[in-house]
Amino acid sequence: MANKWFETVAVAQRRAKKRLPGSVYGALIGGSERGLTYRDNMDAFGELQFSPHVAGHQAERKLDTTVMGIPISLPVLISPTGVQAVHPEGEVAVARAAANRGTIMGLSSFASKPVEDVAAANPNTFFQVYWSGTRDAMLHRLERARAAGAKGLIATLDWSFSNGRDWGSPWIPEKLTLQAAMRFGPQAITKPTWLLDFLKAGQIPDLTTPNLAPADGGPAPTFFGAYGEWMSPPPPTWEDVAWLREQWGGPFMLKGVTRIDDARRAVDAGVTAISVSNHGGNNLDSTPASIRMLPGIAEAVGDQVEVLLDGGIRRGGDVAKALALGARAVMIGRAYLWGLAANGQAGVENVFDVLRGGLDSAVLGLGHSGIDELSPADLHIPATFRRDLGAGADAAPAQAAGRAAEPAAAPTKPDVAEPHPDEAVALGNA
Repeated sequence: MANKWFETVAVAQRRAKKRLPGSVYGALIGGSERGLTYRDNMDAFGELQFSPHVAGHQAERKLDTTVMGIPISLPVLISPTGVQAVHPEGEVAVARAAANRGTIMGLSSFASKPVEDVAAANPNTFFQVYWSGTRDAMLHRLERARAAGAKGLIATLDWSFSNGRDWGSPWIPEKLTLQAAMRFGPQAITKPTWLLDFLKAGQIPDLTTPNLAPADGGPAPTFFGAYGEWMSPPPPTWEDVAWLREQWGGPFMLKGVTRIDDARRAVDAGVTAISVSNHGGNNLDSTPASIRMLPGIAEAVGDQVEVLLDGGIRRGGDVAKALALGARAVMIGRAYLWGLAANGQAGVENVFDVLRGGLDSAVLGLGHSGIDELSPADLHIPATFRRDLGAGADAAPAQAAGRAAEPAAAPTKPDVAEPHPDEAVALGNA
């Protein structure tokens, strides 16, 4: 039997591409419009350079931390991503992998598996919600997640319903009807291992969203039905954020923060944590890379709330750079989905091991005994790197001097045939 272990996330992606039907792989690629944000999320990490020591390294290194009160063995969480039709066990396999590696599972309300099954597989589950449907419907979802044992809530409110990709969007059926199966069949036949895994499990890829089932016991909506419901209510206000946090009554993360002034308003709304995120480049294209926006936000509110980063993480060195610039932990999306597609639960565990190894190597080379010692002094940071959006007149002098107005470095232009060789998930993150 071939060795399914992989040494980098890039290898996992190549294996996922070989295994998945074209439209499934295309949905994981994601991105928006020209793909500028998608690419910048990854390229920006390459602009940050380490400053390692030659001697005096520490024999033991501490990589554990806590996020919203939950102890984790490494500062990497599973970011919630939508319907995971890449593997029959989907989010349950991901949850088990995260539990086995001692970290938190983020579960999307658009997931393909019910919150009860996922929380049973990983007791340290955070449930994610959008501002979707009526307030009563939202309250029902919160109560269901609480009853299932979810320990935290993630509110993702940055989605602006961008649509269109210069390289084209994959065909995704609303339901896998006979007609849809006939159209999809040629793709599936050319990827027999993917199809065989589902057949062995007695399943077909399910595009319903069980965590959005109505309180009256009616059927769960399809993915596109759920998307339509998401578009129906007026966009949330800051008062709505405070209301959602109050209704949950426990650890609460606001995901999608890109501006310093928004970070401060999140503090005022009483959140426990914020995630600096641009929705993995799948949302408003030309938003700067998450890592560019992190330092200013961490400096502004990092002593009041926990600050996480989501977007572009592909290796342990990326994790170290994010922590050095003020993140408490990072969230990964596409990276673990490539692992899931390549080798199921074991593939997700493999991704965690790759990131852990790379992080430990960075902490070692920088001469530290733990991740809590990482700081900007460990990096060479180009003068034009940061994007301090929403700094305002009360920003620190270096921020007010105009960093936010500096032009962004031009990201690598996506190749039309294969625009995004590293990224994933249509409604995903990271």
